[in-house]
Amino acid sequence: MHKWLSVVGIGEDGLSGLSEIARSLLDRSKIIVGGARHLAMLPTEDTRERLVWASPLQTTVDSIISRRGETVCVLASGDPMCHGIGVTLSRRIPISEMTVIPAASAFSLACARLGWPLADVETFSLTNRPIASIALAFSPGARLLVLSADRHTPGKVAELLTQRGFGSSLMTVFERMGSEAERRLDGVAAAWNAADLVDLNTIAIAVTADRETLLIPRTSGLPDAAYRHDGQLTKREVRAVTLSALAPIPGELLWDVGAGCGSIAIEWMRSHRSCRAIAIERHPTRLEYIAENASNLGVPELKIVAGDAPEALANLPPPDAIFIGGGVTAEALLETCWKALGEGGRLVVNAVTIESEMKVLQWHNIYGGELIRIGIQRAGAIGSFLGWKPLAPITQWAVVKTS
Repeated sequence: MHKWLSVVGIGEDGLSGLSEIARSLLDRSKIIVGGARHLAMLPTEDTRERLVWASPLQTTVDSIISRRGETVCVLASGDPMCHGIGVTLSRRIPISEMTVIPAASAFSLACARLGWPLADVETFSLTNRPIASIALAFSPGARLLVLSADRHTPGKVAELLTQRGFGSSLMTVFERMGSEAERRLDGVAAAWNAADLVDLNTIAIAVTADRETLLIPRTSGLPDAAYRHDGQLTKREVRAVTLSALAPIPGELLWDVGAGCGSIAIEWMRSHRSCRAIAIERHPTRLEYIAENASNLGVPELKIVAGDAPEALANLPPPDAIFIGGGVTAEALLETCWKALGEGGRLVVNAVTIESEMKVLQWHNIYGGELIRIGIQRAGAIGSFLGWKPLAPITQWAVVKTS
């Protein structure tokens, strides 16, 4: 199949800013696709077929695919492969059938105006993600660039920064970059009050922590106090050892079975922004804790499944790793989890009771792996003195599935 689809990035300067190659691809196309704003840039005498993006977007994507073989040009803002429509189209159409011509992205333009090295900046798009997803990047000295969903996004971002103890951060909002109507607004998050914004805007954040802000690292083993829970919490030291055994790799998916307050799944996702996790829990209150903890700790996209395992595991996407923190003695649970893992998948089980230890020992005898005993003692008051107070010991089984 020849390259029938062109995806052309266009800036606020319109058709005049297109390169010769981009203009030639646009001129020879029989069908033009874009938002109302982009299609309005075409000459009024242009009578070619036009497709305006519909809601849901996939409706128009399906229409484009139905024109396969015809010459189609999609007009997109900035760089189509930077959180843009080019990414969406490339999931359905082979790149061998597409020609993508990028314009400068909003991130590149913002960096040019601020003097920020783009390689040192963390970038986000909130057009289809929860605002809390940027909280993971809040650390002193961090520089963030954020594509807004609409005119209300900067105010919500300022509120989030203030709530999390970063109200001193400097915010800059750019509107209509590259056009004659370009505008820049600067302010401090805690005092942000700009109301007359346009929907098309980009936020730059120079993160600064307030004096008494509790900074939370991205490493595993967060303080127990970082979580809201009812006692069903994998303790800090055990959590660090458990995440080490699970060994999260960017892009991988974890099943956290019997998730409690969600600490293992949350810290798995915090290890890298592309790590994904599913928390499976049956207790209604703990389900609320999981959602609250995930949002507070910057991973609101954690998927939560309510129900009893193994029944609740049916039809879930296949995992790269599984953690079982409770209920390992449930009928068919280990069998279901083991079957769900592909070759190279990791299974980690933390056993506390004698019955769960016996189950783990049986499976270790069959499949091997590593057995360790985790014993933690914390210093605590004994009268007017300090003494060692042991936590419940944990037997941990970690195994990699082989063919």
